[in-house]
Amino acid sequence: MVNRPRKVKRYSPAAGRHTVHTIERVKKRRASEFKWGQRRFRRVTAGYRGFPRPKPEGREKPTRRVNILYRCSETGKAHTPKCYRAKKFNLTDD
Repeated sequence: MVNRPRKVKRYSPAAGRHTVHTIERVKKRRASEFKWGQRRFRRVTAGYRGFPRPKPEGREKPTRRVNILYRCSETGKAHTPKCYRAKKFNLTDD
């Protein structure tokens, strides 16, 4: 389980120095129908053909990827670091 504070001081590329950032968890949005992968998927599955790739076997992964958005309190610009895996993720008010 990962507990993170809602406000943290870190480097802001927009401000050029360390500032206070607020942490938000990014939710997955609806996939666009116009992306190339989705267009190819629709073309391959159209008609009488089956699924284009094998279905995943076995169980689900024990952890999920956590996407975090850091928003600078001074400039309002947001940036995302690389996501990491965690079973549970909580934002605490410290």
